[in-house]
This record gives sequence, C-alpha cells and structure tokens, in this order.
Amino acid sequence: MIWEKLNQDMKTALKGGDKLRLSVVRMLISELKNERIALGADLDDVAQRKVLTSYARRRKEAIDAARAGGREDVASKEQMEYDITMSYLPKQLSDDELRGVVKKHIETVGASGGNAFGTVMKSVMAEVGGQADGKVISSLVRELLG
Repeated sequence: MIWEKLNQDMKTALKGGDKLRLSVVRMLISELKNERIALGADLDDVAQRKVLTSYARRRKEAIDAARAGGREDVASKEQMEYDITMSYLPKQLSDDELRGVVKKHIETVGASGGNAFGTVMKSVMAEVGGQADGKVISSLVRELLG
C-alpha cells in the first residue's frame, strides 16, 4: 500500500514540479528498495512502515542537530522532509493517548516494578505499532512502572 502511494505521489510531484516532495519520495522509495534487497524478499506493510519510521527518526535527529548548531535553515528543510515522510505513516498517538494505553496494559498485565518492563513493552508495542516512537513508549513505561 505504501509502495503504491509513493509511486503515485512521485508521478504527481514530477508533473506538478514539486521538487522537495519528489526528492523525499524518491529517497523513501530508495530506502524501501534497499531494505528489500537486504532482506531478499518483498516487504509487507509492517516492514514498509518500519523503514519509513526509521527514516523519519533520522530526519528528527537531523532537525535537533541543526537547531543545536544554530542552523535554522537546515532545520526548516529537514522539518519539511520529516512532515512529508510522516504523511505516509499512521497518525501518531498524542502523549495523553499513549499514557492511557500504557496504563491499560500495566493494569492488564498486573505489572509493578522494573522487572515487568519487557512484558509491558511487548504488549504496548503490539497494540500501537507504528503509531508511537519506541523511545517515547519506553520512557513512559519506565516512568509509570516507577
């Protein structure tokens, strides 16, 4: 599904002269092709989302690095690339929504203390998948487990 949408958007960007979108879409297609070659098999939707999430995370890190270095022009370009990439991923959960999901899983598992971290993380990741960053989920689970 993502693959088809990217190819369709590449054609639209070519016709419309949207150079930034075209550049990002080509990069995303390239990332998907590289992953497909590395695995030696076609990618399902979950694997495609993982590749795009990884690319988005690298853009986010580049934004932070550019801002830390006082390069707002670079940060602005990276932000636009990040926004385009995120448009191909599922809507991200807000912090409050994510907190509610984590609390629900802690109660369901009956977890308390740090020894239940792995169980809760596995349970939460199975539900939210690509709708939240793993680092954010991890820190929230640690916080709520105390």
